[in-house]
Amino acid sequence: MIVYILIAIIAYLIGSVNFSVIFSKKFAGFDVREKGSGNAGTTNMLRSVGKKAAAITLICDILKGVVAIGIAILLGYIPEMNKELLLQIAGVAVILGHTFPVFFGFKGGKGVATSLGVLLLSNWQIGLICLVFALVLMILTRMVSVGSCAAAILFPVLTLFINEHYTVLTEGKSGNVYFIYSVILAIIVLFNHRENIKRLLNGTENKISFSK
Repeated sequence: MIVYILIAIIAYLIGSVNFSVIFSKKFAGFDVREKGSGNAGTTNMLRSVGKKAAAITLICDILKGVVAIGIAILLGYIPEMNKELLLQIAGVAVILGHTFPVFFGFKGGKGVATSLGVLLLSNWQIGLICLVFALVLMILTRMVSVGSCAAAILFPVLTLFINEHYTVLTEGKSGNVYFIYSVILAIIVLFNHRENIKRLLNGTENKISFSK
C-alpha cells in the first residue's frame, strides 16, 4: 500500500510544477494566470507571452506526464506490485497536480499536454492516434478546445479495441483494464474545459491564429 501512496504523492508533486507560471514570470515578468483566459497552459502562453515560451511550456508539461509514468513503471519492478494500478495512479495524480498545483495556489492548467505525455508513455499507439486526431480538429476548427476534448473522449474508446503497445500490461490481460482509468482522465480533461464547452455550445469559443 505504501508504494501506491508514494507514487500518488510523487506524481502529484511533479504535476504541481507549473511551467507556464514559471516561464511567464521569467520571460515576460507576469503570471500568465493574470492575462488572457487566465489559464496556466500552453494556449494562453502562446497568446500572452509568445511562441518560444509556449513551445518550451508544452514540452515541459508533456515531460511531466512522461516522468511520472516512468517512475511508476520503475516501481512496478518491486515484487507483488500491481503494475497497471501503479501506472494508473501516477497518470491521474500527475494530471490532478497540473490542474490543482500545490505550489501555485491550486490554480493550474487544463492538463492536456500532461495527459499527452501520460498517453505516449502508457501506449505510444493510442497516444499518437489521439495526438493526430486532436491536431487535425484543431487545424480544421482553429479551436484548441475542440481537439483536446475530442481526443479525451477518443481515449476510452481506443482502450476497448487496442490490446497492443501498452508499456505495462500483464500477460493475459487486455487493454480493457485501462478503460475505467481512461474514463477518469477524460472526465478530468472535460471538466477542466467546462467553460470552453459552454462557449462552444453558444458559438462564442475563441479561435487561435496559427500564423501569429
